[in-house]
Amino acid sequence: MSEKDWCRHHGFDRRGFLEVMTAGMGMAGSWLGTSQLSAAHQAADQLVAPRGGRGIKLGLVGQGGRGRWIARLFQKHGGYQITAVADYFPEVAEAAAQEFGVEKKYCFSGLKGYQKVLDSGVEAVVLKTPPCFFPEHAKAAVEAGVHVYMAKPVAVDVPGCLTIQEAAQQATRKNRVFFVDYQMPTDPVNQKVAEFIRSGQLGPLARVTTVGISGGHSDPPRTETLASRLRGLIWDNDIPLGGGYIVSFDIHAIDVAVWVLGRTPTAAQGACRIVRPEPRGGDSPDVFSVIFEYEDGLLHDHWSQHLPNRTPGELSFKVFSYTGHAVINYWGNSAYEIRGEKRFEGAVENLYEAGAVRNIADFYRAVLEGPYDNLTVPRAVSGCLTCILGREACLRGRRVTMAELLAEKRKLPLDLTGLVE
Repeated sequence: MSEKDWCRHHGFDRRGFLEVMTAGMGMAGSWLGTSQLSAAHQAADQLVAPRGGRGIKLGLVGQGGRGRWIARLFQKHGGYQITAVADYFPEVAEAAAQEFGVEKKYCFSGLKGYQKVLDSGVEAVVLKTPPCFFPEHAKAAVEAGVHVYMAKPVAVDVPGCLTIQEAAQQATRKNRVFFVDYQMPTDPVNQKVAEFIRSGQLGPLARVTTVGISGGHSDPPRTETLASRLRGLIWDNDIPLGGGYIVSFDIHAIDVAVWVLGRTPTAAQGACRIVRPEPRGGDSPDVFSVIFEYEDGLLHDHWSQHLPNRTPGELSFKVFSYTGHAVINYWGNSAYEIRGEKRFEGAVENLYEAGAVRNIADFYRAVLEGPYDNLTVPRAVSGCLTCILGREACLRGRRVTMAELLAEKRKLPLDLTGLVE
């Protein structure tokens, strides 16, 4: 099918999906600057449920490291009643059920545990599994009439991104919340820098830089099934499971580019390599260098490494104009400067936890009161597609356009043979 025919088949004009996403980003940018992120400016005691407030019946799917950690924040909020849990591994699910006081009959495991959680009568579900499962789980949750709170990245390939987009649209039609948990745009210091960049006071932007640095994760030899890859973030090394490091980790920084600029790139080219000495199981590169191109000529260079060669890590977004520059960070300070004079600098504090706390509070309010426009999703899908574009340009060793990527609609193979249903 040609690009033109593909666009026609899916209801887009020749400019295609990018225009739809850009329009969505415009709405998301304004909404994220007001209603959702207003919680960032509230006192801590205003971020929890009011005394005597209704407890939302909550199901948890994925109770590994961050899954269990964020479940404790939902419990601490006070507006949720955890009534069902699921994890692929029975012992992990059982430990979570015991910690959160969930009845044994509502403790599930295996690949289909998520469906049993949805069938248990929950009103909302938290999805914290490897990203390859998000599209299937989120679609099923929306079809069941359940509110969705999920991690990033929303998918590992283009079909998965489209499934998430469609599920969120269906959720809106059903007056259900579909919320994607990103932390950097919730921070008040980051918001101030973003507003300054958008104000135009830096002048026309010449260049954007995003950086992602982590220590990576262990990459043990593959076993007979994929089960061993589902533990301890090992799946970060596996492109079909987690999308690869540029999708699973760097997306925080690239998401900020989408959030601040309000648009997505039209093409990318780059290179990558595997540097870890024993890549015995995974296929993800751990070093990336990408140049993203935008329709107006703006250049965006992204580089990342996922090697245990430095601490702390880094997730940053930087913009440069003729007269000034600005930086938005996950850790450390965010700031802007014009003609060598620093006009603003502030510390981004405890974002890993504080961002999640703010998002949990916003999710609670949206479930009870609306709105159900689910505007975190267009940006989350745009950011994920941007990361996938960068990954594919690196892996193919040539320039790849977003239109080409979308027209291919390539689904990554996932071999679940031997896993417990």
